[in-house]
Amino acid sequence: MTSPDPKADLHRYLQSARDALLWKLEGLSEYDVRRPFTPTGTNLLGLVKHVATMELGYLGDTFGRPSGEPLPWLEHAGETNGDMWATADESREFVVGLYRRAWAHADATIDALPLETTGRVPWWPAGKDEVTLHHAVVRVIADTQRHAGHADIIRELMDGAVGMNEGNDSMMPGGPAWWEDYRARLERAAREADENV
Repeated sequence: MTSPDPKADLHRYLQSARDALLWKLEGLSEYDVRRPFTPTGTNLLGLVKHVATMELGYLGDTFGRPSGEPLPWLEHAGETNGDMWATADESREFVVGLYRRAWAHADATIDALPLETTGRVPWWPAGKDEVTLHHAVVRVIADTQRHAGHADIIRELMDGAVGMNEGNDSMMPGGPAWWEDYRARLERAAREADENV
């Protein structure tokens, strides 16, 4: 058994979530990575832009380590919810590149500071804005995993692609006929439960 390494554990789960989220963009057109899939506009490239922005804030600015990345969507005159979608002028390469630079900046913060280091989240209310690096990393992991889950659902609805990455779909074995039967059984169970109320 090896000695515990909390930073390595946190980084492994953070990177796994990052990779899963980016994989959801692979093989899609510019339209498909941007198109709103929910009534609130959730879209794949917007999710990536949001988590990049979040990492730069929580694992940079919060600990006095600004990245220097221009984030005009956060400025006072920026568009409301501007971190949740990419404009036609913000290419996929721009958003993905921003995210990869955010990773590098966040990873440098994690490497440079003890997990007990205290920072202040600039957008939290004064007096309730203090956070440890450990807490901030866990928060970023949770938020990234949450948005990777959103991306999972969007991608499955879009073209049926599921899983964490190309080599690991994390799904029970079974072909299209098995899944169709499985879904039909779930539908029947839902209708029966509703009738029993």
